[in-house]
Amino acid sequence: MKPLPSAKSHDGVTLRQAALIAGAAYLLNPVSYAEFSVYPKLVAANNAAQTAQNISAHLSLFAVAILCYIISFIGDIVIAWALYVLLSPVNKMLSLLTAWCQLVYAAVALSSVFSLLNVYHLLANPYYLTLFGSSQLQAQVWFQLHSFHYEWSMSLIIFGIHLVLLGYLVFRSGYIPWIVGIALSIAGLGWMIAGLGPYILPNTNFDFTLITAFGEVVFILWLWIRGWKIQEPAMIS
Repeated sequence: MKPLPSAKSHDGVTLRQAALIAGAAYLLNPVSYAEFSVYPKLVAANNAAQTAQNISAHLSLFAVAILCYIISFIGDIVIAWALYVLLSPVNKMLSLLTAWCQLVYAAVALSSVFSLLNVYHLLANPYYLTLFGSSQLQAQVWFQLHSFHYEWSMSLIIFGIHLVLLGYLVFRSGYIPWIVGIALSIAGLGWMIAGLGPYILPNTNFDFTLITAFGEVVFILWLWIRGWKIQEPAMIS
């Protein structure tokens, strides 16, 4: 048995504070609004022309969606740091690896947003319509939108690995319920399948994997409800 680092071992940030910071960052994450509210309203399935018209008519709303994605992916950087502090007493090196996986995911996801910015510029500047013509412009918009989602899907594989490692750390922690760790690992496997699916089996619908995200919801609820009550553990084997 060896003593755990003290509550002040991370420049004065305790486990309780780290849990609350992570919970707040999750709470302020607007990716669901962009992905499940705005995006479906603007992007018409299998209809590039209608999609271009929708975005052109609602450029401000599309800009809000882009901002939501950017805020969300930057928020992942804050979450990565907070979770590293929260779980480093369990295994510092593995917690660091877990944080790096989330940071790599955030970096790739942020870079994919440039495709959405390209769409915005293509439709906001009338010059591109005269340069490409309507058909080519619509094809460019369609390609950029799909590039965003394919790149983001690839980054979700790394995010899934992050969740599997996070689940293991939570399972071993002793100060977070072990069942939460199992739920997080299952969620990680779900995101890995969802990320790889379009490349391995492009004609298969992997929407069923979204149910595994329930594990993340459980963890977020625990951070909100119980995070402020977390106690600094005294020993670890």
